[in-house]
Amino acid sequence: MKVALTIAGSDSGGGAGIQADLRTFAAHRLHGTSAITAVTAQNSVAVTAWVALEPAMVVAQLEAVATDMPVAATKTGMLANAAIVGAVADAAARLPLGPLVVDPVMVAKSGDRLLDAAAERAYVERLFPLAAIVTPNLHEAEALLGRPVRGLAAMREAARDLHRLGARAVLVKGGESVPGAEDVFFDGSRLEEIPGPRIDTANVHGTGCTLSAALCARLALGDALLDAVRGAKAYLVEALRRSYTVGKGRGPVDHLHPLTR
Repeated sequence: MKVALTIAGSDSGGGAGIQADLRTFAAHRLHGTSAITAVTAQNSVAVTAWVALEPAMVVAQLEAVATDMPVAATKTGMLANAAIVGAVADAAARLPLGPLVVDPVMVAKSGDRLLDAAAERAYVERLFPLAAIVTPNLHEAEALLGRPVRGLAAMREAARDLHRLGARAVLVKGGESVPGAEDVFFDGSRLEEIPGPRIDTANVHGTGCTLSAALCARLALGDALLDAVRGAKAYLVEALRRSYTVGKGRGPVDHLHPLTR
């Protein structure tokens, strides 16, 4: 049984964060482990409150898992503040965590900034050089580069420029914001567009978490990086097709669909 690790926040509504990641790991028949960085009070409508854990407690969770279990791959999600970003980077540099997928949770789908400038700098300076791949959405790519990223041509340039910032590979997620639902992958030599069908659903809560968790899962199972990207995208597309409404707002995708076919 392969082990995957998620370093992220808890979503009390169950659609994103640690909860989405662990279900995604389970769907790939992995043993999922976690280091919780923050506890959020949220549902399908809104985040009403949240609190970050102490960086030392985040590191203690990482050490507890990594010193006992053979972690095959790791992903990060919500890291909450610069202190946690730095602590996670220090731990990732010294612990056997396998390939690291960094989902730089900086900007919400609404465009609202979730981190201050110091935390954003810490991502670039501390975590990007350790990551096997970084998976920003368009808003996050814009925040990292300080310019608009609109359309496929701009996404291609953004992927190249984010690679120059220190990421070994980049997946710029276009999703529903581009006509063919394309994402753009760049690893310093290969520039690939990853298309996908547009799924007509409002239930898109946690899609970024789900994609990065699926990518982490496929790396844990031994996929090559670009194969893992393509497989994770296909998994997410089917999860969106099977998404469901729960609550009054945007529902989650069906993370467990491979187990219920």
